Amino acid sequence: MISDEKYLKLINYLKDLKKVLVAFSGGVDSTFLLKAAKDALKDKVKAVTIVSPYMAKWEIKEARELADELNVDCEIIRIPIIDTIKRNPKNRCYLCKKFIFSKIREIAKNQGYDYIVDGTNFDDTNDYRPGIKALKELNIKSPLFEVNLTKEDIRILSKKLGLKTWNKPSYACLLTRLPYGEEFKIEDFEKIEKAEQYMMDIGFKAVRVRCHKNLARIEVNREDRKKLFDEKLLDKIAKEFKKYGFKYITLDMEGYRVGSFNQMISSE
Repeated sequence: MISDEKYLKLINYLKDLKKVLVAFSGGVDSTFLLKAAKDALKDKVKAVTIVSPYMAKWEIKEARELADELNVDCEIIRIPIIDTIKRNPKNRCYLCKKFIFSKIREIAKNQGYDYIVDGTNFDDTNDYRPGIKALKELNIKSPLFEVNLTKEDIRILSKKLGLKTWNKPSYACLLTRLPYGEEFKIEDFEKIEKAEQYMMDIGFKAVRVRCHKNLARIEVNREDRKKLFDEKLLDKIAKEFKKYGFKYITLDMEGYRVGSFNQMISSE
């Protein structure tokens, strides 16, 4: 275990929780939190991973593999698309998290866990995140936030701990690829996932494919935009995306930024 002061503060916080369930996606934050919980609580920790049509299959696979590597039992919960989010309302994150964490609370109660913890970090309050309200209402603990760990802190500490997720690009559920207020279909998630997987396979690690019905809006890191100034590559991407069901394929000239659809809310 590393001796970094911030990590020790997190370990002590977790020890006070005695026995916990970790909401685990396999991302940078939740993997770091699961590692810390394992260090602090040994066998008194368990991971819970959600499987839903709007969760990328590759991310679920990675989460299970990471839990195995950390020697932590991982329980899979299958969640349907609930009626209240079918039209992708602006508070969909709140509604979704309220439903999901209510299910996790049932597991915690039935299996004798004292607390549920999630990977919300100190930087997460800088974006529109209505899901945080649901966590507070259900008394879900956010240890990384409570001990003031930023995303940069978590990446640095993850590297020191030897976690291969230390430089993993941020990810989010596929609902974030769709405009607020529009009813979605299962096929939307399938074509978004295929399109993003393709972009990652050809070297764009931080990428979002925003879906506007039959139009794909590709966001890549600002420093990666120049890679797309290649006519042959653009033709190849367009041809591939059309196989997935998109009719029009566009490049967002501003590049990738977290929650780009949230700009619609902040501008109202």
